[in-house]
Amino acid sequence: MNCGIRSVLSCLLLFVLALGGRLGFAQSAPSMLVSTDWLAAHLKDANLVLLDIGNDRGAYLSGHIPGAQFLALRQIVNSNSGGWLELPPAAYLQSLFAQDGISNRSRIVLYGDFKGMFAARAYFTLDAIGLGGRTALLDGGLEKWSAEHRPRSSDETMPRAATLAVTPHPEVVTDLAAVLRVVASHSTPLIDARPPAEFVGAQGGYGAARSGHIPGARNVFWVENLADTAIPVFKPAAALRALYTAAGVPPGGKAIVYCHAGLQSSVDYFALKLAGFQPVLYAGSFSQWVSAPGAQVATAGE
Repeated sequence: MNCGIRSVLSCLLLFVLALGGRLGFAQSAPSMLVSTDWLAAHLKDANLVLLDIGNDRGAYLSGHIPGAQFLALRQIVNSNSGGWLELPPAAYLQSLFAQDGISNRSRIVLYGDFKGMFAARAYFTLDAIGLGGRTALLDGGLEKWSAEHRPRSSDETMPRAATLAVTPHPEVVTDLAAVLRVVASHSTPLIDARPPAEFVGAQGGYGAARSGHIPGARNVFWVENLADTAIPVFKPAAALRALYTAAGVPPGGKAIVYCHAGLQSSVDYFALKLAGFQPVLYAGSFSQWVSAPGAQVATAGE
């Protein structure tokens, strides 16, 4: 009797694994990062949607990973007149990503400009509408793919529209009022993703009215998440946990990330989540903070 049950379970397991292969799922794929080896082996998967996030379609057409679709960063952010990048409405994002061929069965892989910074912002955007669990960054990006002499294409990949339902997660983004409360109560760690010179106030950033950082924040410059600045591969999760624990984030705890406008902090957001923390992005970032009446700015070791 027990042998019969084991046989049935074994057959069921084999059936599920085989079905997963036909549907294009990768049983061994990491949840948030995929390697160039993995991507090369799965470029033809039926449910793979590969997005190249950039500003310049010309650069995309000059050479991209075969099968990648171009998605302009401006399509997934709303530029505020104050200089920061806001999250577009969920209904708009649902329509946009459905037009890009993303469905609720898709495996989404991202890479993009500025050492993966644009891809990290796209990850945050997808996470905010409930698709983070289906999305990964290509570890090392196009830089690693090219360094390994893998094929590139100049053909534009045109998407085939899909049906998509989203589940917004408003808890992954926060606003000025909430950050003011956090500063007053010291209730949640604040992580500043800008360069150290901007954090301490020795250098202004992008025309900010004041220099320094939000009081109580700790500085984790976004490039500290990378093992190499030339080939943007992320540090191992254990190293990232140590990095953010040293910055005051409790194990598995919540942290609010910000930068100047919401791009650099997207990398810290991704790294925190990769390391098992609960990141929240302050969309207004330092651009909004320095313009807010009564908001204090700290410098140096403050």
